[in-house]
Amino acid sequence: MTDKPVAEMTFEQAMAEFEAVVQQLDRGDVALDASIALYKRGAALKAHCEAKLRAAEEQVEQLVLNADGQPTGSRPVGDM
Repeated sequence: MTDKPVAEMTFEQAMAEFEAVVQQLDRGDVALDASIALYKRGAALKAHCEAKLRAAEEQVEQLVLNADGQPTGSRPVGDM
């Protein structure tokens, strides 16, 4: 676990740390106070990753291109 603020992490950094937090909690060899701190950090990392994914989906929706490679407007990601 790093001391880097979650808000400053890239998606990849946050996801890697989230996976490490889950592994630590799954092992069950962490003291109660440390488990609570890990759980809070994991929840923040999960929320950050979800926000980054939503932002990426919104960008993709804006990048619908026509045959000439020019933007044609927005379409939901599922309609591509």
